[in-house]
Amino acid sequence: MTVPVRYTILPCDPAAHLFEVAVIVSRPAKKGQQFVLPAWIPGSYMIREFSKHIVEIRAESGGKTVELVQLTKNSWQAAPVKGALTLRYKVYAFDLSVRGAYLDEQRGFYNGTSVFLAVEGYESDPCSVQILPPEGKAYAGWKVATSLPARGADKKTGFGGYQAACYDELIDHPVELGEFESVSFKACGVPHEFVVSGRFRADLKRLARDAKKICEYQIKLFGEPAPFERYVFMLFVGKDIYGGLEHRASTALVANRDDLPQQGVEDIGDGYLKLLGLISHEYFHSWNVKRMKPAAFTPYDLNQEGYTRLLWAFEGITSYYDDLSLVRCGLIDEKRYLGLLAETVSGVERGAGRLKQTLEQSSFEAWTKYYRQDENSPNSIVSYYTKGALAALALDLTIRRDSQGRQSLDDVMRALWRKWLDDGKGLAEDEWESQAQAATGLDLKAFFDHALRSVKPLPLAELLATQGVELRFEPAANAGDRGGLALSGKPAPASLGVKAVAEAQGVRVLNVYDGGAAQRAGVSGGDVIVAIDKLKAVDLDKALARYQPGDKLKLHLFRRDELLSLQLELQAAPADACRLLVQDGGAKWLRH
Repeated sequence: MTVPVRYTILPCDPAAHLFEVAVIVSRPAKKGQQFVLPAWIPGSYMIREFSKHIVEIRAESGGKTVELVQLTKNSWQAAPVKGALTLRYKVYAFDLSVRGAYLDEQRGFYNGTSVFLAVEGYESDPCSVQILPPEGKAYAGWKVATSLPARGADKKTGFGGYQAACYDELIDHPVELGEFESVSFKACGVPHEFVVSGRFRADLKRLARDAKKICEYQIKLFGEPAPFERYVFMLFVGKDIYGGLEHRASTALVANRDDLPQQGVEDIGDGYLKLLGLISHEYFHSWNVKRMKPAAFTPYDLNQEGYTRLLWAFEGITSYYDDLSLVRCGLIDEKRYLGLLAETVSGVERGAGRLKQTLEQSSFEAWTKYYRQDENSPNSIVSYYTKGALAALALDLTIRRDSQGRQSLDDVMRALWRKWLDDGKGLAEDEWESQAQAATGLDLKAFFDHALRSVKPLPLAELLATQGVELRFEPAANAGDRGGLALSGKPAPASLGVKAVAEAQGVRVLNVYDGGAAQRAGVSGGDVIVAIDKLKAVDLDKALARYQPGDKLKLHLFRRDELLSLQLELQAAPADACRLLVQDGGAKWLRH
């Protein structure tokens, strides 16, 4: 079948980080064909301005140059032509994140939102892509990994032809290029591939076995068959990186190479546990936001912000199920899961923003607040990921309590999935709540008003008690105390009321918490503390261990290039470290 729009993409200059793209439109618009590049990528709610990376662009037809006029920051129009129109452009690609595009002599990666200009009027039509290899012997071993349906691509290398049913599908299949390693498995009969790039040594067979457990649990949770015929995990490993982005039949992940499982090591370390949680989170999105989604995202308007109050449901609930899936599929035990939960509770408790921003506001304002955080963000916003996960937990336990254990949040998710299978429509802003009430037969309005539209604390202690788990708070022992499963019983240590990190010059203040000693004294985010009572500031915990709450001290710090001297009175550390104490036979909801 001849398609009206054909793309070709070539890593034309890896050393300069340049892709060359051509778009051939067989029947361009009579009054002049328009083209537009997305300003953001679904799943990451911030205007990214991908068009800034276009470094050359021109149009031609029949071997002659065609006038091309830029209309807006991310759109162009070619003059009318007879016959086919070709648009050629180069894209600078040096973004290691999962959101953009990257190219060097070692590997390439791209999201379609970064490299493929949409052809106005043809967004709903089929299109094809030719993925070409870079020239030169140095790239002879390069291959392609993608979930995009192949149409004539080389079976060994993957270079060649692919096809998408529409532009939305085209940009929802990221592509990895290079000499990567891969391992395959089947989950509920569906082929899965795990592609890992970067420099590493790891037990990829172990990674595949563990990923399979996660995938099979989640497929069975919603009900077979899976919503895709094939799935690809694309993981790049490096140093001090972490993140993931969901797609309809794949996910792009970045993580620390040390987080990969090692040969001969059976235990799941904290780093590998974090990676498994990321895998679980992005895979769960295959149902929750890639298919079930807000009506505001159907279709996506990738030229401007897409506002919704429902991100708590599509990201928060996904965050609830990511770690929950690990315990339910048998990768970790209940104790390990509860330790993770305690850390989440502590993290939310420590930000004064939870008292100022509701979950609905957090969702709606993601574009300007969550994705554009500054040093004051802990005092002004709450995360729809973490508090959203706790709201999902509270909803799950509320349903279990009020239905006498006959129903749970699982039933709501399955009902929403059945609805999507029936009509394929997005959810209106108030529809998620009505669907939850219809699925359970419970009146949940008071719960939703409390959890989503107020800043009152979630009733977690009360709800966890119904499951044989006691929630208590006590002061954190030190900056590394993120919560846990045992009470220390120690008195509150002295607290400065900051989040800080040690540097060569001293201790850099990242955040100053509302009402803390540092804020009262005038310390600001970005300040570098160089001395505490005339002793060099190196380790904040060790320095403060010499003091008691109520003691006074002098700080010397740099703000920009100005040396300041501040007096302050230390406060007792607040009781914000969550401890979860489990009774025998408790935490029943973790088992089903």
